[in-house]
Amino acid sequence: MPRSLRHFLPGHIWHITHRCHDREFYFEQAAYRKLWIDWLKEAKDRYNVSTLNFIVTSNHVHLLLISPLDMEGIPRTVQLVAGRTAQVFNKKKGRSGAFWEKRYSATAIESGEHLTRCMLYIDLNMVRAGVVKHPKDWEHSGYHEVIKPNMKNKLLDRKKLADRLEVDVEDLPKQYATWLKEALRKGNLSRDEIWTTKIAAGSETFIEKIKRRLEKIKKQGPKLLSGPDHALNEGHSTYGEWSNKFEWEIETNKSNDISQL
Repeated sequence: MPRSLRHFLPGHIWHITHRCHDREFYFEQAAYRKLWIDWLKEAKDRYNVSTLNFIVTSNHVHLLLISPLDMEGIPRTVQLVAGRTAQVFNKKKGRSGAFWEKRYSATAIESGEHLTRCMLYIDLNMVRAGVVKHPKDWEHSGYHEVIKPNMKNKLLDRKKLADRLEVDVEDLPKQYATWLKEALRKGNLSRDEIWTTKIAAGSETFIEKIKRRLEKIKKQGPKLLSGPDHALNEGHSTYGEWSNKFEWEIETNKSNDISQL
């Protein structure tokens, strides 16, 4: 897996993906999935990182987070949740090996259509894997909070999620259920690396904005290619390792048009 970007630009949505070592099914038992979620709640209080969605599968996790002003907020969140989960698992199993892959992936996601598509991609994960027929049947995900606003012990920031999805928070459950129903009806369940292996995914305007902000950090001059739907790639073999020979490009991606959901 490409190495994760370490410059979490404040105010942007980041899709984090982290896999178990060698894709082992360390989350096969529900108790460890719940443990991961409990530590995510603890991290939210410690580091002021807003959570928009998540899912814990049997061998990897997805997170949608808004980076706070402190760019270390997301790395600290991931470090705490991943570290504490691994410690408990290893202690209970009497093991000392790696629990996680060395690096997690991080992709900046544009609000609106692209966030909608990324949300659906996350919530349909276990449907795509053939484990359940509907996200409601997988307990350990943010889907339930999106659909049921009166749930206790809330983890998601539903107000910020609704704002970024460009819907009223009161309309969020009904609107999201409609999007999900349409995605299931059309069977648009295929895996798409745009959400997990790119630096950013969104419109050309969004990509250029991310690019400019990253340029201020590293003062590099990326090359752009136009297209109706885009992902920001790093033209370097070790994604996240910045070099003096750094190149960028915008990749056209037409396969995930919101109209196809």
